[in-house]
Amino acid sequence: MKKTERVNLIMRYINNRAHFTIAEIQEEFKISRATAIRDINEIQALGFPLTTELGRGGGYHVLQNQYLPAVRFTPEELKAIFISFIASKNSQLPYLHNRRSITEKLIGIASQTQQDELIELNNILLFEDTNPANPNLLELDDAAPAELNKLISLAVRDKHLRLTYELSPGSSQLMDVFLLHIFNSNARWLVEVYDFDRDEFRYLPVEMLRDSAISEEAMKWSEQEILHKKLVGARSSNLVVKLDATGIRRFKRLHPPGIILSFTGMFQSSGIFNVQLDVTDTEELAYYADWLLFLGKGVEFERIPDELRLILEERLGRSLD
Repeated sequence: MKKTERVNLIMRYINNRAHFTIAEIQEEFKISRATAIRDINEIQALGFPLTTELGRGGGYHVLQNQYLPAVRFTPEELKAIFISFIASKNSQLPYLHNRRSITEKLIGIASQTQQDELIELNNILLFEDTNPANPNLLELDDAAPAELNKLISLAVRDKHLRLTYELSPGSSQLMDVFLLHIFNSNARWLVEVYDFDRDEFRYLPVEMLRDSAISEEAMKWSEQEILHKKLVGARSSNLVVKLDATGIRRFKRLHPPGIILSFTGMFQSSGIFNVQLDVTDTEELAYYADWLLFLGKGVEFERIPDELRLILEERLGRSLD
């Protein structure tokens, strides 16, 4: 590990502690006492707020409510951050409106040579969904649903939420839910929740949610019980499908929300997923039949409901056995 990288890691390590010793630094970073002392001295010289305590059991104290030295990035780290912005600039990301100020700060800490290199990187690299006629990193090309930032801010504090689900203008439903995940699928933000009133797991489009807040109701089930319900449901799935490499590529291009593909072969050459289908929902069965045919000839069924099997055999003109 390079010295600059090690010093940055030590700064992050001690920043999360009120007190530490040289021995702890030695143990954590596998370095000699002399190296640890030199690194600590360099950190102090940078202005990191440390005081020393002499005697047996002594060490260093981190002063609270003090300004820390500015974060230092290596040229490679700066490029890595910059490239991550380029790769995602046309994505519907949360907190997208903060990108301009963050980018300006990144460019501001770079030297003139580094700034020239970053500008050249922006001209050279094109990622999916990038407009080649206007690859401007500072342009806010897209915006996530208005409720997304609020949901994220609430969920990191408490996952038991009250949501207003607006099915159509003027028609809304108040829901008491436990939030499991917020994810992007097929260019659409969704939340996976457990609906306490309906006693089921649901996937809700974020753009249809309003007035999210932490619930004031008592939870009917604990988080552990909710996760157990999900595990039991996955085990009893009536559709279990194996995919080859072609199927995996097509799965990544398009798949229903909430389906998780587990890779079973080296280099993502094979995978498996499971779903619990409502066999009384003819529209859902027709959708899954179309999608499974889209995945290609390498699809192999470990388990499939008879209702879906009949639809597929009718469309294929042959038996799936």
